[in-house]
Amino acid sequence: MYNHMLDTFIAVADCGSFTKAAERLYISPTAVMKQINTLENHLDLKLTERTPSGVRLTEAGAIIYQDAKFMIDYSKKSIASAKAALCVKDKTFCVGTSLLNPAKPFMDLWYRVNKDFPEYKLHLVPFEDNHEGILSEIEQLGKKFDFLIGVCDSRAWLSRCNFLPLGRYKKMVAVSREHRLAKKEFIDIEDLYGETLMMVKRGDSGVNDFLRNDLEKHHPQIHIEDTPQFYDLSVFNRCAETGKVLLMTECWQEVHPGLISIPVNWDYSIPYGLLYSLDAPEDVLRFIDTLKAHCDIP
Repeated sequence: MYNHMLDTFIAVADCGSFTKAAERLYISPTAVMKQINTLENHLDLKLTERTPSGVRLTEAGAIIYQDAKFMIDYSKKSIASAKAALCVKDKTFCVGTSLLNPAKPFMDLWYRVNKDFPEYKLHLVPFEDNHEGILSEIEQLGKKFDFLIGVCDSRAWLSRCNFLPLGRYKKMVAVSREHRLAKKEFIDIEDLYGETLMMVKRGDSGVNDFLRNDLEKHHPQIHIEDTPQFYDLSVFNRCAETGKVLLMTECWQEVHPGLISIPVNWDYSIPYGLLYSLDAPEDVLRFIDTLKAHCDIP
């Protein structure tokens, strides 16, 4: 319900610089300035001004900044509560869906076992893949959603929910369509020599940490650049805009139209599966047990 250019405005105010805000948001400084100009035109207010030491807020900008974070949080909670209210009277499983964690794999499972839940309906609840807010979305399992499905090797995620592994996705790389590797159908690690490989920071994912250790030890010719701990669309945009290489999984091949996904000659993969609340109700646990019984899930 809020104007999403407020996220950019907050980043500029916090960083005191269009360039630093662009780095935080993984977009270009030009894109940041365009969003701020558009927001100012929309509000008919001058929010920022340039100084020799950077960007500072005007008096109007300071007032908007003071309330912006509250507005964003309140808006998200209001939408979630409204959607949850639609499902109160029905027996409903609420399934989260987003660009990087779409509900389609859950739907494939649902149609295999839904005969055991004839009185239940599904309600899809969209959410945003925002690297700064994804943990708060995971904490909504059992409240806003009953289930999420997606890639999960995150210690931070797994400390907040239960996880039923369903399989694994191969690790791949993505490059812009103009990149020298874009026409290759398959690459070796040595093809990445001299490139900058974007991947998540060390410490949260066992698979990514193991891969990083391997590259640093045996392939130092590849420069590694940290991304935020959790991907969102801004990370894919940065890859497309900078000409760098992005470590990704095979399930994200269609996320960004400006990127080409390429398999790599290695054995790295990452688990995906079903996420549900640590205090899941009886019907959710019954659904999990039904999946295990009907779908050969250990």
